Amino acid sequence: MLADASVTIHGTSLDSNEVEEHHAHAPGWLVIPFVALLLMIATGPLFYEHFWHHNYPKIAVGLAMAVIAYYLFALHNVHGPVHALAEYIQFIALLASLFIASGGILIDVDKKSTPLANVSLLVIGALISNLIGTTGASMLLIRPFIRLNRHHVQPYHIIFFIFMVSNIGGSLTPIGDPPLFLGFLKGVPFFWTLEHNWPAWVLALTILSILFYVVDRKFGQAGEPDTTEPITHSNKITLIGSKNFLWLLVIIVSVFLDPNVLDWVPAIHYDGQKFSFIREAIMLSVAYLSFKFADKKAIQGNEFNFEPIREVAFIFIGIFGTMMPALELVGQFAKSPEGAALITHNTLYWGTGLLSGFLDNAPTYLNFLAAAMASEGTEISNIQQVKAFAANQFPDSAFQLMAISVASVFFGAMTYIGNGPNFMVKSIAEQSGIKMPSFFGYVIRYSIPILLPILFITWLVFFAFA
Repeated sequence: MLADASVTIHGTSLDSNEVEEHHAHAPGWLVIPFVALLLMIATGPLFYEHFWHHNYPKIAVGLAMAVIAYYLFALHNVHGPVHALAEYIQFIALLASLFIASGGILIDVDKKSTPLANVSLLVIGALISNLIGTTGASMLLIRPFIRLNRHHVQPYHIIFFIFMVSNIGGSLTPIGDPPLFLGFLKGVPFFWTLEHNWPAWVLALTILSILFYVVDRKFGQAGEPDTTEPITHSNKITLIGSKNFLWLLVIIVSVFLDPNVLDWVPAIHYDGQKFSFIREAIMLSVAYLSFKFADKKAIQGNEFNFEPIREVAFIFIGIFGTMMPALELVGQFAKSPEGAALITHNTLYWGTGLLSGFLDNAPTYLNFLAAAMASEGTEISNIQQVKAFAANQFPDSAFQLMAISVASVFFGAMTYIGNGPNFMVKSIAEQSGIKMPSFFGYVIRYSIPILLPILFITWLVFFAFA
């Protein structure tokens, strides 16, 4: 390539060095820091809790910086780290603002805890997650759910909450879960997810509701205190800090201020792409203002503190920084002739799903959608082509998108790190005195025996024989 050669990508002129940077790829061994971080997240709280608790920020940031440094100085690739940073800022701005705004809303349900009451709250949470996101619904309802079961709350209560409210519940709208929102920004119509995902949503939540009811009926009263005095309940729902619902509304509205969809929204232009900053500025401002002007009774009643979001912020710095090579390798293989030959709705379901459990499900969704579209000779960067793909204008394309969408959301519940709210719910539960299972304990005792069969049934019903 000539020294003065240039190329235009999406209207932006790049010189030859920038083009080389754009195509610089990481070697396979660079996934080691990511694997090491996952192993430490899994084993730290179990085998070296004191060390992990005091040093996880340094470990997460250190591993991320090691991978980023290799990209910058060995690969001369600024593109990957910049995109990872932009995605992380978008991720943490949304989670932090929803976490803090919902922390100023105190919901107290003075009702006897019964399996039916618990199932009802979980189903309501699943519905609400489509309106304010899985993060918003999780942060709004996890504390009332714990208080409702305060005399006998057990780990399975929290795990089913993660399954139903923090993940599967948010399958019906782009607001519900980050992968679906990214698909919407790329061109998937807003109501596409509702039209295509609702049967799988109904099936999975119905099975989980029945399972929870049976388990809660059998084990739910195990921790009840022995008392001869009957406990009376007013059956009233008390709400303090309702003004914070307005802050939540501001956050949800700001989600749509994306410069890639609305040309009038200011953006940072880099590498032929537009990066949002107005939306994130609004969210972080809401985080500050909603806490500053929150009802103090609600803050105290929720025992609100910043440790859960602090833990998520540091852990996911490590995840976003170190998972770049893993996502890159998956994307390269999926777009290769060998990988493209393997692309069917079945492989997309299991491939997207299994990786969504251990990588963040939002970039996993984009990688597999890009691979599926590439196999049809189309590009995820072209909004019209994404719309055509969603409209089934290519063989089996709408079905493939359904497989990617359902899997990325459903499988996000397989581990604590599959979806952002999972870690936050776990942290809040532990601060409330609930002894939560370790990373491996969560997977072995709950995900594999309970969730995985439901994911398999979903595949059998909707994808296996289609």
